[in-house]
Amino acid sequence: MKVVILAGGLGTRLSEYTKTIPKPMVQINGKPILVRIMNFYAKQGYQNFYIALGYKGDVIKKYFKKNKFGWQINLIDTGRNTMTGGRLKRLKKYLKGETFMMTYGDGISNINLKKLLNFHNKNKKMVTISAVRPPARFGFLKIKNNTVNYFKEKSSMDHGWINGGFFVMNAKFLDLIKNDKTYLEREPLETITKKKQLSAFKHKGFWQCMDTLRDKENIEKILRKKQ
Repeated sequence: MKVVILAGGLGTRLSEYTKTIPKPMVQINGKPILVRIMNFYAKQGYQNFYIALGYKGDVIKKYFKKNKFGWQINLIDTGRNTMTGGRLKRLKKYLKGETFMMTYGDGISNINLKKLLNFHNKNKKMVTISAVRPPARFGFLKIKNNTVNYFKEKSSMDHGWINGGFFVMNAKFLDLIKNDKTYLEREPLETITKKKQLSAFKHKGFWQCMDTLRDKENIEKILRKKQ
């Protein structure tokens, strides 16, 4: 099964690094997060990668010039200013009507990919999204008449579910993506939600995206503890 990784965004909230390299090449404990994501898929048996390149894509091309991993790695330019949906649309000819997996180049998890795929096949929806609890950043308050009547320090259980970024998609979904300017997370996913064609696989284990320097440091800390 093919694995699509969107790796072309600007990564502006991590500008400490992304002025010189693309966000997926930011290192987590000495290894680019993109490689960690690919290794995660490969260990579960998925080793056929289609990397959608954009901003500073040449850095990723240079890194993988010598493929020392033994994986199938296809590096495809999808435009510097293309949005997430547009990047996916540009890969349509490579996906050839198949069901495929997709993720972003900045999030890691311990999600069971085979269970995710089985869930997708069982539910027979166009797209399966992974649903995760957002890591809590702040204490949670409930306020009534200017008085706090509930206080809980940093509990992720006080929040709902969010997009965890690990997808299984049927290729016909690509027909719902209009053009390069389309955000995957807006019209296409909203459209199939209305059509009851989006299922959610709830993942209650580890998940963390790398939006900011604080996120990067947090991931490094967690991985050091768990090796």
